[in-house]
Amino acid sequence: MRRAPALDPGERARLLAGEHHDPHALLGARPVRGGVLFRVLRPWARQVTLVTKGRRVELFDEGDGLFAGVLPLLRKVPTYELRVRYDGDEVVYDDPYRFLPALGEFDLHLIGEGRHEQLWTALGARTMTHEGVAGTRFTVWAPNARGVRLATDFTYWDGTGYPMRSLGSTGVWELFVPGVGEGTLYKYDITRPDGSHTLRADPMARRTECPPNTASVVTASHHAWSDQEWMAGRGARPHHEAPLSVYEVHLPSWRPGATYRELAEELPRYVSDMGFTHVEFMAVAEHPFSGSWGYQVTGFYAPTARMGTPDDFKHLVDALHRAGIGVLMDWVPAHFPRDDWALAEFDGRPLYEHEDPRRSAHPDWGTLEFDYGRKEVRNFLVANAVYWCEEFHLDGLRVDAVASMLYLDYSREYGEWVPNEHGGRENLDAVRFLQEMNATVYRRCPGVITFAEESTAWDGVTRATDHVGPGGFGGLGFGMKWNMGWMHDSLGYMTKDPVHRKYHHNEMTFSMVYAYSENYILPISHDEVVHGKQSLVSKMPGDWWQRRANHRAYLGFMWAHPGKQLLFMGQEFAQGAEWSHEHGPEWWLLDDSYHSAGDHRGVRDLVRDLNRVYTATPALWERDTAPEGFSWVTGDAAEDNVLAFLRYDAEGSPLLAVCNFSPVVRHDYRLGAPDQVAAWAEVLNTDAARYGGSDVVGTDPVKTESVPWHGRPASVRLTLPPLATVWLRPA
Repeated sequence: MRRAPALDPGERARLLAGEHHDPHALLGARPVRGGVLFRVLRPWARQVTLVTKGRRVELFDEGDGLFAGVLPLLRKVPTYELRVRYDGDEVVYDDPYRFLPALGEFDLHLIGEGRHEQLWTALGARTMTHEGVAGTRFTVWAPNARGVRLATDFTYWDGTGYPMRSLGSTGVWELFVPGVGEGTLYKYDITRPDGSHTLRADPMARRTECPPNTASVVTASHHAWSDQEWMAGRGARPHHEAPLSVYEVHLPSWRPGATYRELAEELPRYVSDMGFTHVEFMAVAEHPFSGSWGYQVTGFYAPTARMGTPDDFKHLVDALHRAGIGVLMDWVPAHFPRDDWALAEFDGRPLYEHEDPRRSAHPDWGTLEFDYGRKEVRNFLVANAVYWCEEFHLDGLRVDAVASMLYLDYSREYGEWVPNEHGGRENLDAVRFLQEMNATVYRRCPGVITFAEESTAWDGVTRATDHVGPGGFGGLGFGMKWNMGWMHDSLGYMTKDPVHRKYHHNEMTFSMVYAYSENYILPISHDEVVHGKQSLVSKMPGDWWQRRANHRAYLGFMWAHPGKQLLFMGQEFAQGAEWSHEHGPEWWLLDDSYHSAGDHRGVRDLVRDLNRVYTATPALWERDTAPEGFSWVTGDAAEDNVLAFLRYDAEGSPLLAVCNFSPVVRHDYRLGAPDQVAAWAEVLNTDAARYGGSDVVGTDPVKTESVPWHGRPASVRLTLPPLATVWLRPA
């Protein structure tokens, strides 16, 4: 062994400062005149010994953790390992700098184009066998960085010994580290353009430490899916022509302290028993602050570690599918928090966020908005949507805060925002991103549906992306849209005392003016039962009996109204308190030891029956988006606080829904009816005694009379129970 030529001082300085774009050009082994040169960077090492072909040769100490030497008489690089001695310890390892890049040219091309639809297979930490050696490939996009180093738990978070190489103009940095496997904690030590350093979690990490810890975790999936029957059958019919009744759940608080696997034992059984077709998880991706409920995401590719591993989350989804329950998830591409270990100014400059503060700073939440005009950022988000659907078999994504994405002036005053290229307020970059996301998800993931939480009158939220509307925009391409107007108006009506409801009758009927402008879902979500808004039953006027009766009547109206349904946990059994993310639903209200448990079980029994009858009655869901599926009987009985309407299935078979939102029984109440139906029978009555009502129910079929009424050739006379909804169908 002889000494190696000294490194160029500038190259050496850049390497040690973490600013070198190609450390593999300096480290590792390469043929030189008269032999093979070996150079190793091992900070804090006392000695480095090269072991090759049975020989042990000590490398020369060049200072600052650099060890090097030339082994003579060799024409090519041999197989070798390194033995590194520290104070009292010796570590044997394979040299990371002897390997070619582990990321292919095609991946780099797609990343450069912003078209890598499975981006998670190219970026992040991925265990693999490379050049016959097992290890982990680390890759990260940081185009503004002067250098990137890998910092891990086994290096005590010092990245000096693991500089990464830049792979051309894509801004991707790569390092394959042999011997590193699952469970390794890591971050990236990024040298900013100004020469300072920042330690960052991996934006593409598929597993993280449990908060408040923030490191990324090397992981690989070992879950064997058993939901093949579900996956093959989902989407057999269009979602807007199928039953869709959603139970919204905040997983960490549904059963506080439960893991994903423990939830998999109980949640599918409960949701199935209640008759819901789908469950919707509030945001699941990793987030540092529990009080954000998951809506300030730092780990977009990682299910929160609070309840287990990514495979544990897959186990939960699998269990729900085996129980016949679809799984939806809230997805948050609108913004991200400013934590200095996450995405904000990731490589020292605005990267994921827009460089103009007027476009990046979210005025309501103190967060940052994505730069949807940057192709790599769009790719990061579009691939993320695909990732959750493909890797976790999710059946749908509810996209959070769409309105805040669509408008440049959202929550901004005059002078605080910049118009688009046409002088308008629409965020054209966000429009293109949403269109691309929806088109990609629907193309790649058959049977998946996307939902928009969009609170404005934006035209074409659920219109096809290639169909240009009157506003000049193609549709956004969502499958469904949350009907925030229906929610606001109907709750406004229900909170009024019945004596005043006649003055607000239009709030219950106005939704039918625009019911077919989009494909709607009717949401009573977590947002309506927090922050002083009260739980659903507590919004209602009157004494305890009247509040429960109003609650039941409202749910009966909601399930009969055109559109799908979503109900937040706890509201299915009339929880009186607002939802708390720390305590979750008040399950004790259903316990026999509680004196009013029967009241709450009655409401729960109603919700179960609503779902059971709903699912079995195509008139309530088959033509939700077709005007022919609905007809008013009376929408103007304001003085009586009565609403009556017909729903029709594709074959024309009707269901009659009648709501009496007054606290009095109305005897012999005449309603127009189709003359082709000879008699009607009650199929559901929210006033039934088993639900906690006064039991004003119809036990016998009601015959249709040849008395014209409400513009129809025939009519029926009904006894309307107080504060109740009744469903009838042909006897």
